[in-house]
Amino acid sequence: MSDEMDYKKAGVDIDAADAAVERIKGLAKSTFRSEVLHGLGGFGGMFVPNLQGMKEPVLVSGTDGVGTKLKIAFAVERHDTVGIDCVAMCVNDILVQGAEPLFFLDYLAVGKLKPEQVEEIVTGVAEGCRDAGCALLGGETAEMPGFYPAGEYDLAGFAVGLVDRENIIDGSNIKNGDVVIGLASNGLHSNGFSLVRKALLEEAGLLLTDFQPGLGMTLAEEMLRPTYIYVKPVLQALKKFSIRGMAHITGGGLPDNLPRILPSGLQAEIDPNAWMEPAIFDLISEIGEVRRSEMFRTFNMGIGYCLFVSPQEADGLLKHFSGHHLTAYKIGRVESGSSGVVIKDL
Repeated sequence: MSDEMDYKKAGVDIDAADAAVERIKGLAKSTFRSEVLHGLGGFGGMFVPNLQGMKEPVLVSGTDGVGTKLKIAFAVERHDTVGIDCVAMCVNDILVQGAEPLFFLDYLAVGKLKPEQVEEIVTGVAEGCRDAGCALLGGETAEMPGFYPAGEYDLAGFAVGLVDRENIIDGSNIKNGDVVIGLASNGLHSNGFSLVRKALLEEAGLLLTDFQPGLGMTLAEEMLRPTYIYVKPVLQALKKFSIRGMAHITGGGLPDNLPRILPSGLQAEIDPNAWMEPAIFDLISEIGEVRRSEMFRTFNMGIGYCLFVSPQEADGLLKHFSGHHLTAYKIGRVESGSSGVVIKDL
């Protein structure tokens, strides 16, 4: 009977889901490491970790999402970069403990499943995984009609890494006089977009498609720059330098993220004149009329990742990152004081 009810009439298209899986199988395979036991399609991804040479292997896990940055992707119908953001937010976090990311899983929930849109999103996820050196081991694509507006979705990720217990970095070895090395971000990364959208789009009335001379591109192009993945250059640095602490600078900026790894009785004194801030932050502050103190509490302000090292190793570490085409700065020092962050002239 033509009026019989089925799953597709209820809003869930199983054929579209199957088509999406076929589209992304090759993308996932492009990320596989030798430890992956089989491809997509099973009920669970299997991974055989290489523990050779490790005394006490420790798994490190992390999960995160892309947040309201997705609203920008929806507005301009560009979905190939947010997957990189999703991977970056997870792998950069577990890197802080000194862990090498092994594998990644994604969760994609959509209002209406479009195989070509899923492929575009997962293209970014796979690119991020290749950049981080981890396998896209599996994931879930859920079609949820009536839950998300047409054309919209949510994207989250889960990463697992490995580190030998004796090599875990937790900040406990940070000492008075240590140097704070800041690695440049390429802009907003994936934090603070609720404030960005409110300040620039709603209050100032800027359009995403408008070319911004100060940025050298449209606002949408700037906002959709994917979060930088610091994994490979940092893992190489860990082999050559005695890194005492690290921090991924995400929501809360330097003031909220650096104290998470500072020992009691020590504080980080940061000089904001030590690095070049990307132009997008000036645009938000000036046109959006956002106080500078609020800017530092919300955004990375041009520093996406920090490392704490002795003064004797600081210059060598800067040279190391320069060799990996990554801009690094001496942005501050560790001093005695109440645990926290002091930003000069703020």
